[in-house]
Amino acid sequence: MEEKEVIRALAALAHPARLQVFRALVVVGQQGLTPGTMAEALAMPAATLSFHLKELVHADLVTQERAGRNIVYRAAYDRMNEVLGYLTAHCCQGAECLDPAATTCKTC
Repeated sequence: MEEKEVIRALAALAHPARLQVFRALVVVGQQGLTPGTMAEALAMPAATLSFHLKELVHADLVTQERAGRNIVYRAAYDRMNEVLGYLTAHCCQGAECLDPAATTCKTC
């Protein structure tokens, strides 16, 4: 993952409403949510939600899929993990400390 992609992802999450939307999508899992369900659950106007979803999709943190007459949004877990991996790749004074098979960083 390149630095500019990480910056775009972090910038997208740096807004309280977008972070709230992203967290809601992470919590619900692969079933995803429709905009109507999200707007109601987050007490957010549809136009505002649409704007924030567009930013999250642009940052590749959220995917969208048409399901009949609805659009279902889902958190892009692979992208989220790439961002986390980028941030923790050299967390031990610049040395790689994350075993490729591990899920957490060892104590430095």
